[in-house]
Amino acid sequence: MTDKLNLQELVRRAFQSEIDMGVGEAIINKQATLPSQTVVVEENKQATTQVTSSYANLDEHFAAISSCQKCSLGKTRNKFVYGVGNPNADLLIIGEAPGAKEDELGEPFVGASGALLDKMLAAIQLSRQTVYIANILKCRPPENRNPLPEERELCFPYLYEQIDMIKPKLICTFGLVSSQALLDTTESLGGLRNKWHEFRGVPVMVTYHPALLLRNPHFKRDAWEDMKKLKVSYESMR
Repeated sequence: MTDKLNLQELVRRAFQSEIDMGVGEAIINKQATLPSQTVVVEENKQATTQVTSSYANLDEHFAAISSCQKCSLGKTRNKFVYGVGNPNADLLIIGEAPGAKEDELGEPFVGASGALLDKMLAAIQLSRQTVYIANILKCRPPENRNPLPEERELCFPYLYEQIDMIKPKLICTFGLVSSQALLDTTESLGGLRNKWHEFRGVPVMVTYHPALLLRNPHFKRDAWEDMKKLKVSYESMR
């Protein structure tokens, strides 16, 4: 009886997770089992770049860099968007750059995109409080344009130092811009998905940005598959 109730609860959660993410219909395979996942990573040129942080913690790091004026974005930003979440998180989420709402509030992934990200995390029993969320850039580019190469290069050391202090076991990049930047590649998002990559020894998964999912809901099914794979690896590494 207990096993039956457990199965019913798992099925209920699967349906609810897909509903929360906005995936149209749930597909249950009676023969399916949750596989033990071997993470096979692809190396990239930046994976060997070592940056050792000289800061005691993220608060100290934020205090030291939050007045940055290394590029022109420092003059146009409203707030420096550092990051949010668990400073000892096993999973680090990386987006591209702050948008208007993020620039206003000083927190990454807020507004409609942030609400969808929260649902995606909740679907795999995670939250902003259990992961850490950061961006490639800490300041909003005007009109939400893509980060310029020189802006990325100037801001990357800050992200590297965050990674060094957080020491995540997994990284998930959301969207083409952040994925290409972190992995130092020009490969398409389709080419980067469905396989594991590596950044400085940490496995990296690539998936769709929540903003794109809001504009193109038909990609939500694929994003849900990515999140399920991420959950399996997350649990196996804890």
